[in-house]
Amino acid sequence: MNPIILLASVLLLPAPAFAHVGDGLHHGLMAGVLHPFSGADHLLAMVMVGLWAGLQGGRARLALPAGFLAGMAGGALLGFAGLALPGVETGIIASVIVLGALAALALQPPLAIGVALAAGFGLLHGHAHGTEMAAGAAFFGMLAGTAALHAAGLALASPVAPWARRAAQAVGGAAALGGVILALV
Repeated sequence: MNPIILLASVLLLPAPAFAHVGDGLHHGLMAGVLHPFSGADHLLAMVMVGLWAGLQGGRARLALPAGFLAGMAGGALLGFAGLALPGVETGIIASVIVLGALAALALQPPLAIGVALAAGFGLLHGHAHGTEMAAGAAFFGMLAGTAALHAAGLALASPVAPWARRAAQAVGGAAALGGVILALV
């Protein structure tokens, strides 16, 4: 077949418009997966949990993200139930700053304290998400999306080169600075 005719035929085929981006699907699994990616504050905090956990190593690599996810699940359930928590937005911004600083300084508190801190911040993030979305598949998607962000942070902290630890700490510092900027905006 003549390549020009083939090219012309392909160019004349109808193309999907992608005009409907799924805005009406607020309650599905994918809506939940994408929800943690929808705001810089949530995205930064969740990546910082993984980064901080990765920089600590050992049991913290699993315990800190698990604590955050448990707190997030509880907070979302409170949000679904319509129970108010004071200072949620302030606490979320504080979580970005604190988690970024903890990663930047590679601080290693006792594991129980780190898990409690992660769970407390997870509670706030979960409550914020729980008040914005419906329970159901979106809930499980939200937890999966959050776990993916934790995994991204863990990957950033993986020791692939001698300078990787310092680079990961610099990312934590940048996130803390980003949290300060978010607080001022």
